[in-house]
Amino acid sequence: MSAEPSPHAVTQRNGLGIVLRVLAMACMAGLAALVKACAERGAPVLEIIFFRNAFAFVPVLLYVWKTAGFGVLKTNRLGGHATRSAVGLVGMFCGFTAVSMLPLTESTALSFASPLFMTALSALILKEHVGVHRWGAVVVGFVGVLIMVRPDPTHMASLGTVFALAGALGAAGAMIAIREIGRTEPGPTIVFYFTLAGMLVGLSSLPFGGWTIPDLTTLVMLICTGLLGGTGQLFLTEALRRAPVAVVAPFDYTQLVWACIIGFLVWDEIPRAATIAGALVVAASGVYILYRETRRLRVRNQA
Repeated sequence: MSAEPSPHAVTQRNGLGIVLRVLAMACMAGLAALVKACAERGAPVLEIIFFRNAFAFVPVLLYVWKTAGFGVLKTNRLGGHATRSAVGLVGMFCGFTAVSMLPLTESTALSFASPLFMTALSALILKEHVGVHRWGAVVVGFVGVLIMVRPDPTHMASLGTVFALAGALGAAGAMIAIREIGRTEPGPTIVFYFTLAGMLVGLSSLPFGGWTIPDLTTLVMLICTGLLGGTGQLFLTEALRRAPVAVVAPFDYTQLVWACIIGFLVWDEIPRAATIAGALVVAASGVYILYRETRRLRVRNQA
């Protein structure tokens, strides 16, 4: 008699996984645009972080209820979740600050440095073996970053650029923490505790005068940051349930396309040639790192 299939098992469909990943990137680009617009209307970054996480609970808890059930939220690794949340929230703060200071396309392109940082951190922190091919891709990727930043005596890197790269580093650190805690904790548990931590950190700034009273339009936009961010996170999760990471991850770079469209329509932004050229170099190196990582895991599994 055959075993009963898992109630949460899903059929692998690469095409659907790709569509979900592209939709996730559209949500993330929309989130960045909302963050930029809210900041321009006077909302402080920590206030935005509160709304981004508080209202993300709406889609996140609905997803947990419909899939794994609320029992999945039990954990014995609060310290691990605290570490992951601290690193991730520093990255979120820096990333949101960069979005408020830079053109949308430029801040998005600089965020693509995250996989490069993650490769370097996996070697330094997790002591994973990183071969010459992946190190070479990291070097090429950082050349792409330099193309975007233009570090010459007549063009000093702006503070927004520094925050964007710090945000990418924070996001990479969060992925390293997730890789470690994910050995025992399911995805919905990690997302829940990060969202909870983000809400509490944002709320903690209220007594210190870190908030402004938003007008109705800004309030609606702040609420939408949470709904859109939470929905995008769920699209990311579902994409990985429907297709392998090697299939869907290269489509993360479609976020730059969405950012270009939104930036042009809302802020009349025309991306600099150096930004597009550097982003293409970084994207190519990121895809190559993904290819080498996938190949390494395939060889390990066949051994």
